[in-house]
Amino acid sequence: MRPAAPPFNDWRRRFQRRLIVSDFLVLTWAVFGAQIAWFGFGNAQVAMRTDARITDVSYWAFSVALVIAWMGALSWSDSRSIRVLGSGSNEYLRVVDASLRLFGAIAIIAFLAKIDVARGFLLLSLPVGVMVILWTRWLWRQWLIMKRRTGQFSARVLLVGSEASVAQIARELVRNPSAGYHVVGACTPTGKVADVVPGTTIPMMGNVNAVERAMELTGADTVAVTSTDELPPDKVKQISWNLQAGRQHLVLAPSIVDIAGPRLHTRPVAGLPLIHVETPRFSKGQLFLKRSVDVVASSIGVLLLSPVFAFLAMSIRLSSEGPVLFRQVRIGRSGQEFTMLKFRSMVTNAEELLEKLQREREEQGIDSGNEVLFKMKNDPRVTPIGRIMRKYSLDELPQLLNVIGGSMSLVGPRPPLPSEVAHYATHVHRRFLVKPGITGLWQVSGRSALSWEETVRLDLSYVENWSLLGDLVILTKTAKAALAPGETAH
Repeated sequence: MRPAAPPFNDWRRRFQRRLIVSDFLVLTWAVFGAQIAWFGFGNAQVAMRTDARITDVSYWAFSVALVIAWMGALSWSDSRSIRVLGSGSNEYLRVVDASLRLFGAIAIIAFLAKIDVARGFLLLSLPVGVMVILWTRWLWRQWLIMKRRTGQFSARVLLVGSEASVAQIARELVRNPSAGYHVVGACTPTGKVADVVPGTTIPMMGNVNAVERAMELTGADTVAVTSTDELPPDKVKQISWNLQAGRQHLVLAPSIVDIAGPRLHTRPVAGLPLIHVETPRFSKGQLFLKRSVDVVASSIGVLLLSPVFAFLAMSIRLSSEGPVLFRQVRIGRSGQEFTMLKFRSMVTNAEELLEKLQREREEQGIDSGNEVLFKMKNDPRVTPIGRIMRKYSLDELPQLLNVIGGSMSLVGPRPPLPSEVAHYATHVHRRFLVKPGITGLWQVSGRSALSWEETVRLDLSYVENWSLLGDLVILTKTAKAALAPGETAH
C-alpha cells in the first residue's frame, strides 16, 4: 500500500497573515501616536488657522486613510512576498521604498491641491512607522529562523538533476536551514531507490520521470532542478506543467554559487530565459563611499576607545617583556605589502616557535582544520592577557590606524601573510581586488572553525557582492560576536 502523503501545509499564507496583522497594529500605533503627540487630543488649530478646509475630524480621518494607504503600499511593493521573507535585505528595502514613495506621493498631492497638511505630523509618522515596522519584521524573521531550524515554515523540496549537482545543493541547503528549504527527497537520472544522497540522509526517490509520485509520497511543495545536463529535452517544462498552481513551485538552481541577486539578470532572448551575470565593478562613487565610512567610523572609534587603548597598552607592558604593538607584513589590495598593527598577544619569539609547533602537531597527527592557515585552540605562545584580548578581538583594535592610513578597510577579506599567498590557487587572488578588512564574512561565519575552502569561498563571495548595507550587517554581527564570543574565538 502506498504511504499517505503529508497533508498540505499552507505555511506561506499563515505567515503572511501574521505579518499583515503585525504591520497594521504597528502603523495604527505609529500614525495615531504621531497625531496625538503633535496635536494632542484637541483639534488641529495650527493647521486650521492656515487652511479653513481642515478640521480636527479631518485629521482623524486622514490618519485612518494614511494607515490604509500605507498598508496598501507595503502590499503593492511585495514586502510580504515569501520570496523576500526570512533572508537577505530585500524585505527591509521594500518596506523603506514603499514608505518613502507613499509619503512622497502625499506631499505632491498636498502641494498640487494646495492642502496645508501639518508637515511635522508627517515627518514624525514616517520615521517612527518605518523604524518600528523594520524592528517588528526583524523580530518575525528571528522567529521564522528559529522555526525553520526545526523544519517548520519551510518549503519541502524535491531535488531533480544529476547525482553530483543534487548532492552539492543538498549539502548547502542542509547546512543553511534558515534559508527555508527543507529537502525531503531527490530524483536523478540514475533512478536509484532505497538509497540516500551522498553525504546526507536524504532519500533517493527514483528517476526524473518519477517526480509527480515522489512529490506525492514526500509531500514536497517545491521542485528544485539542480542541473539539466542529464535530463531529457523539455523535461523541466513538463515538470512545470504538472505542478499545481499556487500550491507547488518550481526553482531552478544554476551552478553559479556565491553570486548575489543584483548581479544576476534574467533576459528572455528568442524564447530562452538567459541568465546574465554582470562582472563585479567598483565605481569611483562606491570606492569614495566605502573610504569615507572607513575614515569617519575609524576616527570616531579611536577617539572613543582611547581609554581602552591606554589600559591594554599598560597591561601588555606590565605582564610580559616586549613591545606593546606587534607589527607584521601582510598582503593588501592589488597584492601590495603593508605593515599590519595589532596589540601583542604572544611571546616575543612566537614566529620562531611556529615551525616547531607545526612539526610537533604533524608528528602527533593533529589536524589544524585548515590547509593554509595555522590554527591552534590552546596556543602556548599566547600570553595570559593575550588570551583575553584574542577572545574578545581586542588585539585587533590598532588596525583602526591601518584603516585611517588607507592600507585596510573596516570590512573586507582577511589580510594574508606572504607565506600564505605563496600557496594560493590562481582564483584565490581575486580577494586582492579590495582592501583587506579588520572583520569580514570569514569572521562572522565561524572564524577559526572554518576550513580553508570555506574561508576562501566567503572572502570571494564578499569581493563579488560588496555593498554598503552588507558591510553594516557584518559590522553589527562582529560587534555581537565580540561581546558574546563563542567556541570559535581563539
